[in-house]
Amino acid sequence: MELRGKPTAAGRAKAARTTPPDPVLERPIPPQPPKPPPTPRARFLRRLGRTLLAALVTAAVVVPVSAAARPRIPAPAPAALAPPTTATLDKAYTANRANAAEASRMAAAHGDRTRAAADHAMAAPSRHFLTFDGRGQGLAVEVLGDLAHADRVAVLVPGSDTTLETYGRFRAGAAALQDHLDSLDHRHGAHGAHRTHGAHGSTSRPHTAVVAWLGYETPGTVSTTVLTTGRAEDAAPPLKRFIRELRGVVGEKAHVSLLCHSYGTVVCGRAARGLDVDDIALVGSPGSGADSVSALRTPARIWAARGADDWIVNVPHVHADLFGTTVGFGADPVSPAFGARVFAAGTGGHSDYFKPGSVSLDNLARIVLGDTSEVTRA
Repeated sequence: MELRGKPTAAGRAKAARTTPPDPVLERPIPPQPPKPPPTPRARFLRRLGRTLLAALVTAAVVVPVSAAARPRIPAPAPAALAPPTTATLDKAYTANRANAAEASRMAAAHGDRTRAAADHAMAAPSRHFLTFDGRGQGLAVEVLGDLAHADRVAVLVPGSDTTLETYGRFRAGAAALQDHLDSLDHRHGAHGAHRTHGAHGSTSRPHTAVVAWLGYETPGTVSTTVLTTGRAEDAAPPLKRFIRELRGVVGEKAHVSLLCHSYGTVVCGRAARGLDVDDIALVGSPGSGADSVSALRTPARIWAARGADDWIVNVPHVHADLFGTTVGFGADPVSPAFGARVFAAGTGGHSDYFKPGSVSLDNLARIVLGDTSEVTRA
């Protein structure tokens, strides 16, 4: 009978010396070629995936809590009005102020002081609204200046997170533009410049008006909707309809400019085809939803600008189809390949394009007045 015990250290060493080498294990491993760097599209999709996940988590957590904390605010239905004319502007202004006052009372009774205060401010006798709707996020189309006699009109289209509660910031930009237009009119009028045949048949200095068009439900900055064209596609028909109605007030000879900011540039890109405006300016744009000026299919002059400190520069200017939805907004409007007239916007950030005294505000005013030779290029 053979007794077997544990092998000694010497025995293990002898076995290791006598075991033949395995040719597969001994074969040298060939060097692996370096992986190519990810393409811009791949980097965008990876970043997009993280953004979507964060947005979805935020929507799942924040939105239900916000909805629970703040129930839907009651408000009256909008005033039933026919498309405005020069003869009915005052009637529209009066009806919408009354609607805003009623919305303020209803919001106050509901316990929402913030919305009540916003609505109350819009009901002031000095305010002129073509549209007011206090329901939901709210819609408002306000006129600054004398629209009945205007032959130079700017229509401002805002970006994300613009609601009745935040409307004051949007209006401040419109007011700054109107003030600057007035100052340029008076300055040039003293030298006899800018004399033109007005939209209503008289030869004089241009009369200007600015329209703050919050005519769509803007997406939230932290949301999945801000990554897609869905809200812009919904907004395009009412914007096109408004421009047609505006022409009914100011006439076909008036110079109309569409000034679009941030996500508002996506709205303007969707509405641009065949739109009866003279100029479209895209500022702080994540992309217009088109790859070139020609793809917008509009006879209007297309302008674009981006401030040196605008964070929008970090947004990838590509688009991709994910789960049947187009995400992203295409080419950068300030890139040479897009083909826009790129103008200087100074050192401002994303919210500074209509800041008083800024380079961008001065250039936007020049565009509105038709002084294209005075616009400083980037």
